[in-house]
Amino acid sequence: MGKYDYLKSGTDVRGIAVEHEGKPVELTDEAVYDIAAAFVAFVAEKTGKQAEQLTITVGHDSRISAERIAASVLRAIQNCGARALYFDLASTPAMFMSTVELGAQGAIQITASHHPYFRNGLKFFTREGGAEGSDIVRILADAAAKNYDDGKNGSVENYDFMPRYAEILRDIIKQGVNAADYEHPLKGKKIIVDAGNGVGGFYAGEVLAPLGADTEGSQFLEPDGMFPNHIPNPENEEAMRSICEATVRHHADLGIIFDTDVDRGGAVDANGEELNKNNLLAIAAYIAAGGEKGKTIVTDSITSDGFKQFIEEDMGCIHHRFVRGYKNVINEAIRLNREGIDTPLAGETAGHIAFRENYFLDDGAYLITRIVIEMMLLSQQGKTLNSIIENMRQPQEAAELRMDILKPDFKAYGQAVIDSVEAYAAAHEGWLLADDSREGVRVNFAGAEDDGWFVLRLSVHDPVLPLNVESNVEGGVKNIVLHLYEALKDFEGLELSAFEPYLG
Repeated sequence: MGKYDYLKSGTDVRGIAVEHEGKPVELTDEAVYDIAAAFVAFVAEKTGKQAEQLTITVGHDSRISAERIAASVLRAIQNCGARALYFDLASTPAMFMSTVELGAQGAIQITASHHPYFRNGLKFFTREGGAEGSDIVRILADAAAKNYDDGKNGSVENYDFMPRYAEILRDIIKQGVNAADYEHPLKGKKIIVDAGNGVGGFYAGEVLAPLGADTEGSQFLEPDGMFPNHIPNPENEEAMRSICEATVRHHADLGIIFDTDVDRGGAVDANGEELNKNNLLAIAAYIAAGGEKGKTIVTDSITSDGFKQFIEEDMGCIHHRFVRGYKNVINEAIRLNREGIDTPLAGETAGHIAFRENYFLDDGAYLITRIVIEMMLLSQQGKTLNSIIENMRQPQEAAELRMDILKPDFKAYGQAVIDSVEAYAAAHEGWLLADDSREGVRVNFAGAEDDGWFVLRLSVHDPVLPLNVESNVEGGVKNIVLHLYEALKDFEGLELSAFEPYLG
C-alpha cells in the first residue's frame, strides 16, 4: 500500500484532520501539500499546459481544520508555479462552476461533506467534472512519490466567487418564473433555510431574499465548524425533524435544508412533510423530463417500486436503476447520453441529484432552485409540489440493515453471499428476481404478508453488506427479513446481529 492510499474515499480524499479520541491527524500539512502538488501536476498533464499557465481555485466549508489545510494547499499550488485563486468559504458546486465561469483549469474544495467535525478532505474538479476514483489513485501515488515540481514561484490571490454563483442562481429563478415583477419573482412566498452551520446560509440571504422571498425563520445560517445544532445532512433524522418543525412553526411555504458543502439538498412542504429520498427524486425527475415522455432517469439501486411505477406509468419515461454512489449514477447517465439515449437526470436516494442541463453536477443549490421555480409555477395553477407525486405509491414500511463481513477478502466473500442468495431466490417459490438489478441482488415479494422487496449489495468502500427492505403492508419488512435470514444464517463470515430484533 502506498503512503497515502488510506486517504482514498471513493472519488475524494478524506481523513482525520483534528486529533480525536487519541486518533492522530491523518491529513497532515505534509500530506495535504503533497496531494495538492500532485493535483497541479495531474491538471498540467491533463490539459497539456505548463504549471505556470494554470489557474487552480481553492475553497472550503466551515470545518475548524479548513484554514490550516487551505494554507498547505495554497502553498503547494504556488510552489508548483500555478496561479491560485482562494475563495475562502465556498460550496462544492461553486468550485466546479469556477472552471466554467472563470476558466480555471482545476479546482480543489476542502470538505468532508456530512462527516464529523474532526474529519476533512479534498474534492478535485477539472472542466470535465469531478475526479474519478482512478484519478484519486493516480494523484495519491504521485503525492507519495513526490512526483511533482515545486521549485517554482506562482501566485496566490483572494477572490470572492460566491456572490457571482448566487447571481447565477438568482438569474435562473427569474428566467424560470418569468413573473410580472421580474426582479422579485418570489414575492409573497415564505421560504426558510436550514444550513446546519455549513456553507448553505448564502442561499437565504443572497438568493431568496433579493428575489422577494420572506426568509425569516431560517436557522443555523452562520458557519460553525463544530456543527453545534445538528449534523448538516438531509438524511439525518434530527436534522430533518428540525427543519420540518421550523417550517410549520414559521408557516413557511417551503423549507430547505443543505448538507455542509451544499452538494445535497432536501425540502419540506408547507405541512412539515419531508420531500426527501424517493419523493425528492421523483419531483426532480418530473422537472427534468419537462412533460416529455420516453426520457431515461438513472437512479441508484434502492429506489422504491412506487418510484419506478411513477416514472414509467405516470410520466411515461424509463427508469434505469444502477449502482449506488453519486459518481456511478452520474457516469452512467453520461454514458447513456453518449449512446444517444435521452437521459436528463441522475440521482440517488441519499440526495445527490444531477441535471444534464447543469453539467451533471450534483448541486444541492441548483436542485432547490429548480424546485423553487416549479413551486412558483404550480402555485399559479393553485397547485403545490405535492400535486406532482400525489399518485405515487408510498411504502408502508422501510428498513436498512448492515452486516459486517468478517473475512479478510471481504469483496470476494460478499459477492459469494450475493450469488448464493440469487441462487436461493431462483429455487424458492415467491422469491421473484428483479429484471433490472444492476447491483447486488434485488428480490420482489408479492404475498399478502410480505408485499415488497429487498436489495442486498456490497458497500462501495467498507467490508459490509447493506440490506435495504421496503414493504407495502404492515409487518411486511419483518417477514421479508425473516425470509432472507433463512438464506444467510449458515454464513459464518457474516455478522448477523442486525437480524436479532426481527428474530426475537
